Amino acid sequence: MAVSHYLPVRVALFVTCLTDTLLPETGIATVRLLERLGHQVTFPREQTCCGQMHLNTGYQGEARELARRFVRVFGDEEVIVAPSASCVGTVREYYPRLAEGDPALARQVDEVAPRVVELSELLAVRLGVEDVGASFPHRVTYHPTCHSLRSLHLGDTPYRLLRAVRGLDLVELPEERECCGFGGTFAVKNADTSEAMLADKVRTILDTRAEVCSAVDNSCLLHIGGALSRLRAGVRTVHLAEILASA
Repeated sequence: MAVSHYLPVRVALFVTCLTDTLLPETGIATVRLLERLGHQVTFPREQTCCGQMHLNTGYQGEARELARRFVRVFGDEEVIVAPSASCVGTVREYYPRLAEGDPALARQVDEVAPRVVELSELLAVRLGVEDVGASFPHRVTYHPTCHSLRSLHLGDTPYRLLRAVRGLDLVELPEERECCGFGGTFAVKNADTSEAMLADKVRTILDTRAEVCSAVDNSCLLHIGGALSRLRAGVRTVHLAEILASA
């Protein structure tokens, strides 16, 4: 479903629970960025959670009901974008499993799931644009989140967008493919292990001497940002959408 970025596209924003309730500036940045590029952004108000947290904790039935709601709410949308690799991964990777044994839901999932894309994927892959006219004069390192690497296989897509940002000094993050230790409920159920993984991640971020750590998942940025704040490290976390919306 490649689309030329020279043509305006109607895009439905799937804002995700965490962004909507805790970091709405990321959702606002996503809308501002896409509208600046000439696209129309809609916001279906009936949207709720994708069910990722329910899946993480074994509530398959509840997650299935949320999947039914999702495909109903977004069923008529041609392109659905979310500033979250983990939530997009839930829809594309886990909804087909939830729909097993339910032919009607399976058909809806087959139709809707391929239209759900992560923001950097929409920009660089679907729309074919890397230079979005952003300016962000800071030293930045990028943490590739687990879902972006292993579920969506974004590869260097976010990096291509960051390299095109004016004034941005992108520095490589050592051991970048290592998990930050968040993992949704993993950080709660396995707190000691999560904290050890987080300490390793923070150490590598500090080694870069970056001013900003960016990622495509606010959940990971909250986890990392909390540790950086407690250390008073002077490094802030900023979602990719907010960097790309800067001008």
